Amino acid sequence: MSGEQSLGYPARRRKTSKPGRKTTNSIRKNVFVAFFIDLVVVLFVALLLSLLIKTFLVRSFFIPSGSMLETLQIDDRILVNQLTPDLYPIERGDVVVFKDPGGWLGPAVAESTDPVIAATDWVLSAFGITAPDSKQHLVKRVIAIGGDRIICCDADGKITINGVPITEPYISAGQAPSSIEFDVTVPSGSLWVMGDNRGNSEDSRFHSDLPSKGFVSKEWVVGRAMVVSWPFENWMWLDNYPDVFKNIPNP
Repeated sequence: MSGEQSLGYPARRRKTSKPGRKTTNSIRKNVFVAFFIDLVVVLFVALLLSLLIKTFLVRSFFIPSGSMLETLQIDDRILVNQLTPDLYPIERGDVVVFKDPGGWLGPAVAESTDPVIAATDWVLSAFGITAPDSKQHLVKRVIAIGGDRIICCDADGKITINGVPITEPYISAGQAPSSIEFDVTVPSGSLWVMGDNRGNSEDSRFHSDLPSKGFVSKEWVVGRAMVVSWPFENWMWLDNYPDVFKNIPNP
């Protein structure tokens, strides 16, 4: 019956076990395992997000040459918006990163790389920390777009676009707009690009003998360079100087 002792024997007290060393070690082990699993999940998600961002939104490149001095220094790291030109049109003055249209960089030279270094570069590039393929890309400023007629130079030594002369403040100090004369009309869907360091930039002016005639088709463009992200002292947004091109009529 409820409240009565069974068979007249006094009720036995149940022994309560105190956590011993073994139980404490098990708890610690479980906590460590849970933390390790959480860490792996966080790293996996971070890597996945980084891969998605790098694939569809933003990529990091470093500057391997001095063709864009003084705007971009050698070994500067830049962030590139890959939504251009698919979603946002390329404009005159934009600094763009593009793949070699064919023959601009010369024949590719195979470099022997330690497998460990190559694997490390691959992982770091997934996070956008390194950009091992930067040397297979070029960085230049868009001067003229499809349909533009660009001429060098007028009586004042300035480049004209659709008959309008432009003053280019981004050119390296003391340099002329171009030491090479040209008169070309940019095909539809293509770009005419030049480096800011005009005296040391093998850009559209130097490749008229190639099948591309020196023009860069938009299909080769990776995106628009937005910002110098490293080193910190060089950090800046990359201007496309709209005032330089504002008076140019449509082609």
